[in-house]
Amino acid sequence: RPPPAAAGSCPVGLCGRRAYAPPAERKRFYQNVSISQGEGGFEINLDHRKLKTPQAKLFTVPSEALAIAVATEWDSQKDTIKFYTMHLTTLCNTALDNPTQRNKTQLIRAAVKFLETDTVCYRVEEPPALAELQKNEWDPVVEWVEKRYNVTIGSSTSILGPNIAASTKETFVSHLASYNMWALQGIEFVITQLKSLILSMSLIDRHITVEKAVLLSRLEEEYQIRRWGNVEWAHDYDLCELRARTAAGTLFVHLCSESSTVKHKLLQD
Repeated sequence: RPPPAAAGSCPVGLCGRRAYAPPAERKRFYQNVSISQGEGGFEINLDHRKLKTPQAKLFTVPSEALAIAVATEWDSQKDTIKFYTMHLTTLCNTALDNPTQRNKTQLIRAAVKFLETDTVCYRVEEPPALAELQKNEWDPVVEWVEKRYNVTIGSSTSILGPNIAASTKETFVSHLASYNMWALQGIEFVITQLKSLILSMSLIDRHITVEKAVLLSRLEEEYQIRRWGNVEWAHDYDLCELRARTAAGTLFVHLCSESSTVKHKLLQD
C-alpha cells in the first residue's frame, strides 16, 4: 500500500486552533511531481498517486498557477519531506478541509476583529526613541490605509488600544467580502503572522513589500536588537521564517484571486 500523500499542518487561525499535527518530516517517497486538470480543478500527482488532504479529500486547487506553486513545493523537497516548509500546501489543505468549520462571514469577522488589537495601533510613550520610531514608520502606513479605504483608524498609547469606529469595521467587512473563501484563508494566515490587519492589507494591496511588512510588524523587537544586540542565529532564523510564511500567504491570496491561467510548463526553469 503506497504511503499517504497528505501533508502540511493547518496554520493557526485567528481562533488559535491548530487543525492538524502531522510528523514534522518524513522520507521522500516519490520521484516525479506533475499537475493535471480534473473535473474540480487542478490536481497534484506524486508519481502516479493523487495528492490527498489530511481528511483524505482529493487535493484540488482552483487555478493552474496555484497548482504549479504547490507542485514546486513538493518537487523542491530533497531526501526528506519537511512539511513545516510547505506553507502553500498547508493553506490549500486548510481551504479544502476547513477544519474549523467556519463560513465566509465568520472568517471575515475574525479578520476585522484584529483591528482592536492591531500591532501598529498600539504605541508606547517611553522610551522616546521607540515612540518616535513607531510614529515615523507606522503612521505613513496607517494614513495610506485610511485614505485607501476612506476610514479612520488612528492609534493609542492606552492599554485598551484605539476606539475603532463601527463604520471602519463595516468598510473592511464589505471589502473582505469581495474575496473568495480560499483567498480569505490566506488573508487570515497573513494577519496571524503580522498580528495586523493594517499591515496585511497594505501588503496584499502591494503598497509595501513582504520585507517591509515583516520589519514593521517586528519594529519594537528590531529596536531592542539594535540597542542590546542580537542573539546569535535565533533572531535571524525567526525573521527568515516569518518572511517565508508571510510571503507564502500573500502569494496564496494573489493566486486564489487570479482568474487567468499560467501557460508555461510545470517546473520549467
